[in-house]
Amino acid sequence: MRAAVITFPGSNCDRDLAVAFESAGADVVRVWHKDAELPANVDVIGIPGGFSFGDYLRCGAIAANSPICRAVVDHANRGGYVLGICNGFQVLTETRLVPGALIRNTNLKFVCKPVGLKVENAETDFTRGYAAGAEITIPVAHHDGNYRADDELLARLQGEGQVAFTYTDNPNGAAGDIAGVFSENRRVLGMMPHPERAIEPLQGSADGQALFRTLIEGFVTA
Repeated sequence: MRAAVITFPGSNCDRDLAVAFESAGADVVRVWHKDAELPANVDVIGIPGGFSFGDYLRCGAIAANSPICRAVVDHANRGGYVLGICNGFQVLTETRLVPGALIRNTNLKFVCKPVGLKVENAETDFTRGYAAGAEITIPVAHHDGNYRADDELLARLQGEGQVAFTYTDNPNGAAGDIAGVFSENRRVLGMMPHPERAIEPLQGSADGQALFRTLIEGFVTA
């Protein structure tokens, strides 16, 4: 299984994400944002956290218009897997690969701490390693993690199983306590918490490990 991790100017979690994929058994290739094409035989794309392009304009908006993002969208439209974490989630909303938007935290402060999450949908290739309704601990580190969706979209996401994770103690004011959402085909996941920072006990939690392991094992056994 081959994973591509994208790096933008201002990315600061790209190495962490590459290590998380590698620790779960993936072959990882690093990709610069100016590349117009993905490497051959890529199965999943990881878009990391950080502050791409300094978070100017809107978080993720400039990165979403980088040459590589056209290839990311094409990959997703062909049914490929994409995981966007924190700033990567913001990029995914800007490319419209996942619905909704992310704005400034309601307390107007940067939030950096472990948080509790509830697994809302455990029947996807990203989340089969968890039990439905399980509570896990994953750290957050963001200033603009307040997920917004109108009532109609929120009801659709909840009713159709597109909510991946919710906060057990909402740190940012997100609508519906949403911490992560899927695309309609469940092959694109955007989430604000950082599972790549929770892959071994020394990090305070290893609850993120199952996400990477389950996704990669799915390719090995397919």
